Amino acid sequence: MRAAGGMVGLLVAVALTPVAAQEPAQVDPVPSLQSSFATLDRERLFSGSLMGQAAEQRFEAASAALIAENRRLEASLEEEERQLTVRRATMPADQFRALAQEFDTRVEELRAAQDSKSRSLTRRREEDQQAFFKASIPVLAGLMEELGAVAIIDRSAVILSFDRVDITTQAIARLDAVLGDGTTSAPAPDAVPEPAP
Repeated sequence: MRAAGGMVGLLVAVALTPVAAQEPAQVDPVPSLQSSFATLDRERLFSGSLMGQAAEQRFEAASAALIAENRRLEASLEEEERQLTVRRATMPADQFRALAQEFDTRVEELRAAQDSKSRSLTRRREEDQQAFFKASIPVLAGLMEELGAVAIIDRSAVILSFDRVDITTQAIARLDAVLGDGTTSAPAPDAVPEPAP
């Protein structure tokens, strides 16, 4: 058994669709549940799937590039500030103030630009996660139908459950088989059962 805290809520609750004339391709034989509900770990589903891992690798690479860029800019600005300080003794005060003000303005603009890039990276990461979960819904619906379940509940929202109703590992295998790392074309409409409205 597994106990977990949190408010009760549904990850996916879609009605069963009629069985298609042709069964979708099976990754592995899927045992039927002894329950009408299945549980799923959303975080592990994302981090354990090829598509989720590819999204995280993109985010980490872009973050590393931004950090390196920030360090280069910081080193350049520190050197410019040092040279400006040296020149201070050899120029009129009003001329130095103008140069110092221009430097400060440029620093603030660069900081704002880099902050904007950081926010864009975070937003893109969130969009990738949303795209993953949207793409996973029809795949999870097909798995849910095979299992004979009527709903999939986020495991973090379940107070107490048996481990045997958790389908995260099966769901990861199915998503990897259907979606891959997300760079391939989407499956044909009849390849994966769609949830009923």
